[in-house]
Amino acid sequence: MEFRERVEDLVNQYLETRQDLFLIELKISVDSNITVVIDGDQSVSLQDCLDVSRAIEFQLDREQHDFSLQVMSPGLSEPLKLPRQFAKNIGRELEVLLHDDTKIKGHLKFVDDTSLTLELKYRRPKLIGKGKEDVVEDRIIPIKEVKKALVVIKF
Repeated sequence: MEFRERVEDLVNQYLETRQDLFLIELKISVDSNITVVIDGDQSVSLQDCLDVSRAIEFQLDREQHDFSLQVMSPGLSEPLKLPRQFAKNIGRELEVLLHDDTKIKGHLKFVDDTSLTLELKYRRPKLIGKGKEDVVEDRIIPIKEVKKALVVIKF
């Protein structure tokens, strides 16, 4: 079995025992630096990262294939990539960049495997008369149209 396949297999075996965790990204560089990025339906603890690291490291032989290993959770500034990541952020404000470079900012109301629904609040000119009016509307966005989605962090 190829080294990459072996690492993927070990990660997947461990994640089968922890249904609340899921793999975001697995990178292996040409000089065998392994980077595993995991996320969880609730959160990811330091212990979760240690457990994944041990599940990989203890099953590989450095005498056969020298490697370095880093297991982490995505940072706050990392974009959301998978529907499970979107689901854990329902109720939070997102900034979404679409493939046509349109930016949309709104509160995430709903997500499924193919789309997400954002509640948008904005002001627009009145349809009749002068002045502006407040508008609240839901916008359904297919996930395949999302280029980048970030959680808006407020202090």
